[in-house]
Amino acid sequence: MLFQIFDAFKSRLHDSNSKVNQVALETMHKMIPLLKDNLSPVINMLIPAMVDNNLNSKNPGIYAAATNVIQALCQHLDNYLLLQPFCTKAQFLNGKAKQDMTEKLA
Repeated sequence: MLFQIFDAFKSRLHDSNSKVNQVALETMHKMIPLLKDNLSPVINMLIPAMVDNNLNSKNPGIYAAATNVIQALCQHLDNYLLLQPFCTKAQFLNGKAKQDMTEKLA
């Protein structure tokens, strides 16, 4: 059930409509403290959707929402769950997103 919900939600995290994209990120930010480590089965699917494009967005609202989501993940999830997906993203991203992910890893 969790996979079905987040599989549908994932596409909103990189929607071509910037308002939809930003609201999805803001909603994800609100869900993380509620779900915490229960997100572990879907974290490898969600992190790329949250990070790709959003951390390099020129839209300040989307960038801020994406950084808030990453911060919430770091605060509310076991760091062990985040290590692999963050390493993978830091390795393959570029620009500001690569810098942001590298700082979170450090």
